[in-house]
Amino acid sequence: MIRNALTVDVEDYFQVGAFSTHIHRADWDRFPLRVEHNTHRLLDIFSEFNVKATFFVLGWIAERCPRLVKEIAERGHEIACHGYAHQEIYTQTCREFRAETIRAKACLEDQAQRPVVGYRAASYSITARSLWALDVLAELEFSYDSSIFPIYHDRYGIPGGRRWPYAMTTPSMSRLIEFPPSTFEIFGHRLPIAGGGYFRIYPYALTRFAIRHINRANHMPCNFYLHPWEIDPDQPRIPASWRSKLRHYTNLVRCEARLRRLLSDFAFAPATDVLSECTVEEVHGPVASPKGVVAGI
Repeated sequence: MIRNALTVDVEDYFQVGAFSTHIHRADWDRFPLRVEHNTHRLLDIFSEFNVKATFFVLGWIAERCPRLVKEIAERGHEIACHGYAHQEIYTQTCREFRAETIRAKACLEDQAQRPVVGYRAASYSITARSLWALDVLAELEFSYDSSIFPIYHDRYGIPGGRRWPYAMTTPSMSRLIEFPPSTFEIFGHRLPIAGGGYFRIYPYALTRFAIRHINRANHMPCNFYLHPWEIDPDQPRIPASWRSKLRHYTNLVRCEARLRRLLSDFAFAPATDVLSECTVEEVHGPVASPKGVVAGI
């Protein structure tokens, strides 16, 4: 049986990209933290189903909840890096990105007492504008990244990018494995079915069908993600645009039950274990983009 990657982006409800124009980072400390309690709930659910996951943790959260990272690691899960302050990489300079990544990685490794080798950008923000970040990740001794979503989206994505895990050559000729969030191809279009808002908005039957197709027809693992705040329907409501509210609040009340069904229907493991079990294509050169345009890597 193919094992799929179960991943958690450890951030709180007020830190999401959908609210970034409504809440300034300087104001984050004014909001009550709910991430620790919600992450503990996820840990208990995972224990109930005897499954391990990868937790991509924000450095900002780790600094304020130092016991949380240690507990995640002690319960047998993988600790990975989600950056420091959930800032989209394409809004940063290379120097800023390197500094915040060093800060976050060092904090996580100190708390977990183990190397941190996986990275996922805030809002999947390694795009054609920020491919330079891959060199920084390789330089900082990350072995894999999970930030390049091969779809069209208004905030992220490299349309036409590879759908399955691949080892790529970065601009400075370093090697880095990319584990893209999962998509399902239907009628010539790619449908993102990797989790998060897609998991809450789509009917569960669609998610189950897509993952089964990926496992059985494509013989590949799914890379699935969610956030601790997605099992917290009682979280405070943030004034925002209708689109942001749609993405963030739809079906929060149903997410935990759907997650339990998912854990019953499929086999899951941390991202590093899944990568060790599947075929990783060696890519020498650029990542393909649509209409013959090439984004160099």
